[in-house]
Amino acid sequence: MKAPAFSYCRPENTGQVFDLIDLYGDDARLLAGGQSLMAALNMRLDAPAVLIDLNGVGELAGITHHNGRIRIGAMTRHADVADSPLVAQHLPLLALAAPQIAHPAIRNRGTFGGSIALADPAAEWPACCVALQADIVLASRSGERRVSAGAFFRGLYETARLSDEVLVAVEFAPARPDERAACQELAPRRGDYAWAGVAAQAAVEGLVLRDLRMAFFGVGACPLAAPHAIAVLEGRAVTPALIAEAQAALEQDLEPSGDPQCSAQLRMRYAGVVLARALDDLLHVRSAGR
Repeated sequence: MKAPAFSYCRPENTGQVFDLIDLYGDDARLLAGGQSLMAALNMRLDAPAVLIDLNGVGELAGITHHNGRIRIGAMTRHADVADSPLVAQHLPLLALAAPQIAHPAIRNRGTFGGSIALADPAAEWPACCVALQADIVLASRSGERRVSAGAFFRGLYETARLSDEVLVAVEFAPARPDERAACQELAPRRGDYAWAGVAAQAAVEGLVLRDLRMAFFGVGACPLAAPHAIAVLEGRAVTPALIAEAQAALEQDLEPSGDPQCSAQLRMRYAGVVLARALDDLLHVRSAGR
């Protein structure tokens, strides 16, 4: 199929973006990498009056280290995140997750902010943001506001972004020297959306994990922190028995649903598998850039 007819605008700065949002309101769609939006248009799942192409807004791209935080602009390509020395040094979880995102052609075009704004429940970046307790930076004509990643993702493709706002960046605290990261997922094929996955980071002392943060993807309507599993693991030596206890605790943390490819029961089982693999990675120093 072909997309329905629409108008096209290519602003050069955020002020022009806000002008167009004011003009078109809910009839406008923001075009970032377009890897999901163009498919939706071609399948006639969406029919906006106008596309506002953000690719000409240079201020929305780039990775910087400022005031003790790492800021990733919304229009930064997945491939640029993967290749960034700043990310490798300070955000090892993102460095581990990046190669698992789709395929090279999509990583070269898709954008960091586009993935966050879409909020696909099986995507890696939203889960990484929740695990790292990132701040999502939203801007409108009235200024910027920051929303914690845990509060930003509200449900299936639902976020805290208001209709007059643009997601402009995501900000992270750099990992500490004693912290390690892990990103594990199970998918039908490499590059496909995950049946179940987990992003994790923790300070490691021998076999003990402290300040453990985890977020699961593919097993709920949005990225899900795992407070019950974390409570089991936090500050205790990781043993096979403890891993089994944490896997059982996931029943209280996750809410998988089934589809023709994978049942809810199988997704829950896979969540336990990726948890065990992630814990093994954390304990055996397989993190990028560390």
